[in-house]
Amino acid sequence: MARKAKRKIETVDLTGSDNERSASQQEKTPKRVADNQTRRTAALHDYSPHTYSQQHSEAERNTWLAEENDEDIDEIFQSLLDSANGSENLILYGTLDTKIVGVRYYEGYATPGEHIMVRREPENPYDSNAIRIVNVRGEQIGHIPRTVASKLAQYIDNRWLAIEGMLSGYIATFDCPLKLRLYGPSAIEQREEMIGRMERDKLPLEAIKQTKREEQKRLTEEQKKATAAKRRMPSSSQPEFSSSSQPGTQTVPDMADLIESSERFSPRDAGQAVEKFGNGEEYLAAMPQAETPDRISTKMLPYQKQALAWLLNQENPVLPPVGSTESTQLWKRSAKATNIFTNIATNFSIKGQEPGLASGGILADDMGLGKTLEMISLIVADLEKAPQGGGEMGATLIISPLSVMSNWSDQIARHVKKNQPLRVYRYHGAGRKPMKPAEFAEYDVVITTYQTLASDYLPKSTGQATPKSRPTGLYSVEWRRIILDEGHIIRNPSSKGAAAVTAVMAESRWVLTGTPIINSLRDLYSLLRFVGITGGLERLEIFNSVLVRPLKGGDSAGAVLLQAIMTTFCLRRRKEMSFVDLRLPELSEYVHRIKFLGVEREKYDALQAEAKGQLQTFKDQSGAKANQAYNHLLETLLRMRQVCNHWQLCGERVSKLMQMLESQKTIDLTPENRKALQDMLQVSIDSHEDCPVCLEALHVPVITHCAHVFGKDCITRVIETQHKCPMCRAKLEDEACLVEPANDIGDAERDDGSNIDLNASSSKLEALVSILQASKKQKGNKTIIFSQWTKFLDIVQARLDRDGFKYTRIDGTMTAPKRDAALHALESDTSCIIMLASLAVCSVGLNLIAANQVILSDSWWAPAIEDQAVDRVHRLGQKKKTTVFRLVMEDSIEERTLEIQKTKRELMMVAFREKSNKRTGGKSARLGDIQKLLE
Repeated sequence: MARKAKRKIETVDLTGSDNERSASQQEKTPKRVADNQTRRTAALHDYSPHTYSQQHSEAERNTWLAEENDEDIDEIFQSLLDSANGSENLILYGTLDTKIVGVRYYEGYATPGEHIMVRREPENPYDSNAIRIVNVRGEQIGHIPRTVASKLAQYIDNRWLAIEGMLSGYIATFDCPLKLRLYGPSAIEQREEMIGRMERDKLPLEAIKQTKREEQKRLTEEQKKATAAKRRMPSSSQPEFSSSSQPGTQTVPDMADLIESSERFSPRDAGQAVEKFGNGEEYLAAMPQAETPDRISTKMLPYQKQALAWLLNQENPVLPPVGSTESTQLWKRSAKATNIFTNIATNFSIKGQEPGLASGGILADDMGLGKTLEMISLIVADLEKAPQGGGEMGATLIISPLSVMSNWSDQIARHVKKNQPLRVYRYHGAGRKPMKPAEFAEYDVVITTYQTLASDYLPKSTGQATPKSRPTGLYSVEWRRIILDEGHIIRNPSSKGAAAVTAVMAESRWVLTGTPIINSLRDLYSLLRFVGITGGLERLEIFNSVLVRPLKGGDSAGAVLLQAIMTTFCLRRRKEMSFVDLRLPELSEYVHRIKFLGVEREKYDALQAEAKGQLQTFKDQSGAKANQAYNHLLETLLRMRQVCNHWQLCGERVSKLMQMLESQKTIDLTPENRKALQDMLQVSIDSHEDCPVCLEALHVPVITHCAHVFGKDCITRVIETQHKCPMCRAKLEDEACLVEPANDIGDAERDDGSNIDLNASSSKLEALVSILQASKKQKGNKTIIFSQWTKFLDIVQARLDRDGFKYTRIDGTMTAPKRDAALHALESDTSCIIMLASLAVCSVGLNLIAANQVILSDSWWAPAIEDQAVDRVHRLGQKKKTTVFRLVMEDSIEERTLEIQKTKRELMMVAFREKSNKRTGGKSARLGDIQKLLE
């Protein structure tokens, strides 16, 4: 009997009651919480070390992690790389049309255009080259033909290619048409080798050949642009000075003169283009408003009441009604059968069940718009709906960085009526008691930190996560909701921090962040996975296939999907939007260019020549020698940046240690060597290097006794499995071979025994003091001076003492009480007109509206941190016009940094493009930037 052209068979639910929900979507029951937890657990299992090439069962993965000596260290390291980057930075080589055979055993509902996953089956007893095709829920559809599998198996096993696919036609009796996309390395030398290999195996190469033609054309255009970019703008002349420069010996300039000699700078114009990926301003302005909850004492602004209405709606999503053509969280009801739902992103369909929907989302309003108040109003509004104050509703768990933990309790006390307060408990510190669910239920809000949550997730007694509910602690409770403050902290989906928050049992899940995308679109993936997106996008390889790659390739379908995701899960309003009507005073940003003096230029030019030589050495070397050359290059680049601030900062800090490591693999962790390693670690921190395992910005940075820098989560994972350094194979017995920074912020210690003459000046210091002197003429001005280097702050501080300025200071070397005292002085002491501030400690979680002027003493190529620092001053509550000066040395690494920052803003905020070729531990992407800096 002939089969129908399109087979409609109900999907078998392998995850239990994953998708069962009440018809009204309004009930808040333990069942719904359990369903959400099932979905999150499945997502965590999916993000395994063999995500892309060697998918195994859960038991096999656990065995893999336990067998420390059965797999070579290269395999461990490479699999971690695959897991981290999801192969999103590979490029398309060709498309292979084939089919799936053996589909008669599949009981799922297959849809043309449905994205699928490719899985190797080396253990298959009938064919060791077998390649299985499964749907986004892991259910087997069938296999690809033996002849095709015999070619592709080696490419998967050796990680030469990443393979993605989709169903290209209807499923029939014995087979189903399939289109496979073959992605390979983008590095030129690897690419040519791959092309030769694929030509021998007669695999399609039409896409890579077209790419090569386009690259040649683009290269010609870029060379023309680079020539034009070398033109310089005129700068103000700088006075000569001596090392004993005395205050009061120069004419004090007017602020108007300084502004006239500076270049107007609008770094965030590119960021406004991101709005095309979300709801437009007209739509946002027309959003409905909710009533301010009775227990809220603060008068909420209209846009904040709009946010409250959106938050309440997001916690209670409803599937499209019968006959509707609309979608809910990318799920659409079939027009032909009311019991069939299709995900418009992945084309995955289910029949006879309701798809799981996420309760929550991403609140990504600009910093300073009142995200904290909006979330407090949500908590209160929800409690007011329940009988007798809502005690049975369950508590809200707030996760925040330690530095802003107290802000939540302060803001709750400030915004909630005194006679109807929320019951708030701070669960933090080594002395916290093991609380039971009934004890947590006595509170409306429980506040803790990411570190505390991670500690509960991985107890020191076992060092292993226990996903099941526990009798005490944060994982013993089914929370009403979980809120992640500064939620971009979990942007690395393979980190223990991301795993810890995802494993929490909560009915609703919220992310608060002003920067949902910092480096790449993968940042957004991690947040969406935490919130609970379904339909296949919770799997990284599917996310890459349907969203990242199309966007990177300029496919309009990717932009449409991104817009659908952003409008569904994310609310983002900017301060500049007319309906927000913050009435913030004007923000003016300037680049103030400064000329080197002769002696400074000589020192800078010598360092630049040295850096160019080291860059060439790195390109010519491989293995351990290449790593040593790269470390030397980083050190020299850092010294080039420091000489731009002050010629005394750029002493060689780690050369002796590098020479020692050239003769031996590891060093003993004596106090002297530990300090030298901390200095080397500081180079990577100051240079904003990536972790070579996860390829993201260093998270809890540490350095090994073989002098390689990693994020702590990543290297401890490698130590647990192999006890070898993934960079040089040196033995790493346990975490005792790791050295941490001098403090938790990453600021260099102020008293390090260096012989710096605090009375010596520099061109940039003189320019900075000129701005301060001009600013002092205007009564009421207060200035924040940001720098990445505490040593430079020391020099500035000494100059302020000599010139009679009253100031305060805040940096990562200070205790929390001292930081609080510094903030209080800036806010309440009218004679304290300056704050010296470490960029690291001030970029997150502080309110600095007491100041109205910002001086950025130094820059690096990741602009988000600088933007956040400025937004601590120019935010809700600011009453004065705000002026920002970026101090830039003419014809230096700093000028070229501005160009790189501009590019990164455009990539992140407009096209959401990724760094290219992260495969080599992030260095290839970084080398492109380094080459631009040294041009």
